[in-house]
Amino acid sequence: MANFVLVHGAWHGGWCWQRVTLALQQQGHRVHAVTLTGLGERAHLLAPSITLDTHIDDVISAIEVEELHDVILAVHSYAGMIGTAVADRLGKHLKHLVYVDAVVPKPGESWSSTQSAATQQQRLTAAQASTRFSFPPPDPEVFGLHDADYAWVKRRQTPHPGNTYQAPLDFDVQRVAAIPRTFVNCTQPALATIEPSRLRVKDAKFWDGAWLPNSKIVELKTGHDPMISEPAGLTRILLDCAA
Repeated sequence: MANFVLVHGAWHGGWCWQRVTLALQQQGHRVHAVTLTGLGERAHLLAPSITLDTHIDDVISAIEVEELHDVILAVHSYAGMIGTAVADRLGKHLKHLVYVDAVVPKPGESWSSTQSAATQQQRLTAAQASTRFSFPPPDPEVFGLHDADYAWVKRRQTPHPGNTYQAPLDFDVQRVAAIPRTFVNCTQPALATIEPSRLRVKDAKFWDGAWLPNSKIVELKTGHDPMISEPAGLTRILLDCAA
């Protein structure tokens, strides 16, 4: 039995992992799909006080309280920031870190750092105009979703806490690089805001040369929400990481 901890990206919640969670549980594995503070079924907690550290603590607490070891930690999109932090601070509990079409930061960067000035301005303007300093979800079409999947995600997405956006993350690349890592590259369609990370994970100089050793890239020919649009393929990847 393996221990899986699954962390959603912006605007989502633990709900987005339902299909993957069920598939892993049916094979006898222990699965925790964390919902970050202020999102999903915890959207009633949305507040300006929520920061990147709040979300990092959400995941660390889940691992510690459940007394999990040899964890396969899968982090989606924005949660690449969180997975990197957890690997830095709680690496002894991890067996494998899976970046699912996720942000892969450099030390000192924020989630916003690799995004265009226009995207940054749009999100900050929206947050400043909201009553709880948050910015609204995009149309799920950008994730390559259609029909029932599109409708399911559209009605479940919630605004994302704005003070997670520009918060810098400091970490030791050597500690994170010591953990085996997989980057799941979702290519059809490829979400533009993840492109900097796609390029980084192929770069021998990234993290001063520490990234490429002990890491691999796996491609999924689906959109940015593979846990919804290609759950069987993503499940296979996670099981390979647990082997």
